[in-house]
Amino acid sequence: MKKVKWLVFIFSSLMSFVISGQPVERLIKLHVSPDHADWTYKPGEKVFYTVSVTQNEVLVPNTMIYYEIGPEKMPPVKKDSLLLVNGTTRIDGGTLSTAGFSRCIVTTRKEGKVYRGLATAGFNPNELQAAVKYPADFLDFWKTAKEELSKLPLDARMTLLPERCTEKTNVYQVNIQNYRDGSPVRLYGILCIPKKEGKYPALLRVPGAGVRPYGGEIAMAERGMITLEIGIHGIPVNMEPSVYLNLGSGALAGYWAYNLDDKDRYYFKRVYLGCVRANDFIFSLPQFDGQNLAVTGGSQGGALSIVTAGLDPRVKFLGAYYPALSDMAGYLQNRAGGWPHLFDKNNLGNHTENKINTASYYDVVNFARQIKVPGVYTWGYNDETCPPTSMHPAYNVIPGPKELWLYQETGHWTYPEQTEKVNNWLHTQLTKSIK
Repeated sequence: MKKVKWLVFIFSSLMSFVISGQPVERLIKLHVSPDHADWTYKPGEKVFYTVSVTQNEVLVPNTMIYYEIGPEKMPPVKKDSLLLVNGTTRIDGGTLSTAGFSRCIVTTRKEGKVYRGLATAGFNPNELQAAVKYPADFLDFWKTAKEELSKLPLDARMTLLPERCTEKTNVYQVNIQNYRDGSPVRLYGILCIPKKEGKYPALLRVPGAGVRPYGGEIAMAERGMITLEIGIHGIPVNMEPSVYLNLGSGALAGYWAYNLDDKDRYYFKRVYLGCVRANDFIFSLPQFDGQNLAVTGGSQGGALSIVTAGLDPRVKFLGAYYPALSDMAGYLQNRAGGWPHLFDKNNLGNHTENKINTASYYDVVNFARQIKVPGVYTWGYNDETCPPTSMHPAYNVIPGPKELWLYQETGHWTYPEQTEKVNNWLHTQLTKSIK
């Protein structure tokens, strides 16, 4: 049994690595970079991209490249090919007339394999305004939902996982009662509590997209805090890997579109309320200091971090990586929208009044409008899963203290130094008032 559970933990780690989109090193490297160090321009200002093809860090001569340039996720406005006699060239990338992002995607073929590189230029991104509408009853809708949730008892259950405990930390699987239209369901997660007696701050870790087990945020717990890492699908988070694979390709495939035509039954209603319920549980713990609570996550988890902080005033800090579910209506204005790309060219069937209206109640932008507490936000210009065109409008409307840590080159992944910086910031915020 212990071996099986550790396999689950390893599977969870591998899945997190895969889902993060961390790039894999390849023999041939195709480098693309704009001519401004910060990759940022003013509308009307022309961008030039330097393209280089290398092997063993040496330019590869006589390489044929193919490139396309245009607003991200939109049809290219320029396509062409070039022979790089010396292995490098400079391409005129044009400009944008308004705030937004333009992307240059370059490919080449060597010995039957295709290599790809890209770079993205931002044009006054801090002026990007949201495409999503703000429903007049947005606050009332979520106030009513939270009131309904509060009527359910927690009915919390904790199971110690001895094989995951460390010298300093006890690790549990927990499940608590959560909201669902018609009947309550369970919310599962991995709870880590320092063994030493005392009162501790808490960190809620919310998950990226997919269906998988979880190992718990042990490293942050070892630094002197309670951590709770939750799943969102109402299933235990320490089962055999095959269970999650089967669910992800079966019953839970495409869960992000379930009941999109009904704002009261949309899949993410239970998910968003589950994040609030997780906070209810944290506040019930005798080891919690009752005050210092933060939330963090990436992609779908970045979205849930903003949603949770916008929904629940008990959250005092947040750290969000490349938030999904942001300005999803961008495609309706002929520009990129956020994951899960509900309204792009592949989902024209979603272009109905009911579905567009439902999405507005769940869009990260409208929760970002509610955030008053300090937060750090981080992403890159090259993200093809959560386009910066969709993320910047959310950041731009946040009224509370905020910092945007840009790592322009990154796609849907993070540098270790980037993650370390966010974790250190969260740790400092959570512990400075109790030192």
